[in-house]
Amino acid sequence: SYDRGATVAGVVGVGRLITGMDRGLQGMCVNERRHLIVPPHLGYGSIGVAGLIPPDATLYFDVVMLDIWNKNDKLQITTLSKPERCNRTVENSDFVRYHYNGTLLDGTPFDSSYSKGSTYDTYVGTGWLIKGMDQGLLGMCAGEKRSIIIPPFLAYGEKGYGTVIPPQASLVFSVLLVDFHNPKDGVFLEHLEVPESCKRRAVTGDFVRYHYNGTLMDGTLFDSSYSRNQTYNTYIGKGYIIPGMDQGLQGVCMGEQRRVVVPPHLAYGENGAGDKIPGSAVLIFDVHVIDFHNPADPVEIETTFRPEGCNVTTRNRDFVRYHYNCSLLDGTRLFSSHDYGKPQEVTLGANKVIEGLNSGLLDMCAGERRVLIVPPHLGHGESGARGVPGSAVLRFEVELISMEEGVPEGYLFIWHGEPPASLYEQMDLNKDGGIPADEFSTFIKTQVAEGKGRLMPSSDPEKVIADMFQNQDRNQDGKITPDELKLKSDEDQEKIHEEL
Repeated sequence: SYDRGATVAGVVGVGRLITGMDRGLQGMCVNERRHLIVPPHLGYGSIGVAGLIPPDATLYFDVVMLDIWNKNDKLQITTLSKPERCNRTVENSDFVRYHYNGTLLDGTPFDSSYSKGSTYDTYVGTGWLIKGMDQGLLGMCAGEKRSIIIPPFLAYGEKGYGTVIPPQASLVFSVLLVDFHNPKDGVFLEHLEVPESCKRRAVTGDFVRYHYNGTLMDGTLFDSSYSRNQTYNTYIGKGYIIPGMDQGLQGVCMGEQRRVVVPPHLAYGENGAGDKIPGSAVLIFDVHVIDFHNPADPVEIETTFRPEGCNVTTRNRDFVRYHYNCSLLDGTRLFSSHDYGKPQEVTLGANKVIEGLNSGLLDMCAGERRVLIVPPHLGHGESGARGVPGSAVLRFEVELISMEEGVPEGYLFIWHGEPPASLYEQMDLNKDGGIPADEFSTFIKTQVAEGKGRLMPSSDPEKVIADMFQNQDRNQDGKITPDELKLKSDEDQEKIHEEL
């Protein structure tokens, strides 16, 4: 047979071979070698074969068995390894991506996907594969390894395939299923950890900040936000991310950990992306949602304690002292007034704190405690601030320690009633026709002490009075003259007339 360059194929024990060969092949294993001595009566007898085998010749055969099969054979499937987790197995009409080594039954290799550097990608059960492989892939898990032995009538049969697969050859495939999906598949969600408290779930139009690890179905990591030490921030349901993630992030809670399995038609399709995501790859995202908000969200206010008999509450322009703890929604601590050992002081409505905190401090009583959830558009916005990530939702625990009634915007002092008719004469204490800073300060302090007016609340009333004097000393000569002294209300009226 070596001279002819082709193996011999035949059915044993049905009279198609000489009796000696029929008997001599019985019980042989693949790759077994035998030396057969066949006497004439079990060979070609007294007739022989004209010109080739003389009559009454004893025959010597050196035989090596390359392949065995029977028409009743079925696939021989051996599971070599299988992952612990297996949510779904291969079914007909699924699209599979797998690696394989293909050998003949004697171990002769004929093909390998590994040598091509890419998986073999195809549909199962639609006639694109030999029948044996169509059957042999059914029921596999992603990541499973199998040995599949296919008899020739479920492979390439009598014709074989080219020069690599002989006729009537059994095929042995060692298969690693990398991933699979069905064109009808949607996104598969697995809720790994959901917080007990979930007041709101994300919907289309929300802006979400989340960390993720992105892997292929065989566990290969292709991307991770953790490696960049920065969350991925985006709107959901608006086409800014792959459709599978747009769908997969719907309904998440703040703090939730979720696995999102995305089929390729909802990810990067047949072309894949870059050199890390192959074509037709199923993607698995393990997501940890840090926070989310909607650009229309207001400040969320929860009062945790309110004193009884609360009649006076804060308004814009009031001067307040408060303690606070500030953190991200994942519990990351950012800032605290307790670190400085004293309350924070601010005039509300004077643009001294972020808008959301200012809003959250309004209508509070002294002693009241609140929890404020501040969305980024009322906090530090897309850019963030020192120590605050961009687009972060902030959580404040605030306690109002004290408050002082404020004055209207633009005023440093207001009268509780009508100001004196002879204001300048009363202010000029030594009657010398000029009011220096000390006389001015003494007069204002007296009005406050007698309850006739109040200063803009501040931790430093001396500075407020100094600013008032500076405003009235218009030529900056160190004293106020009668022409220079004007009430704020009169100044405002003059500006109106000038505009007219």
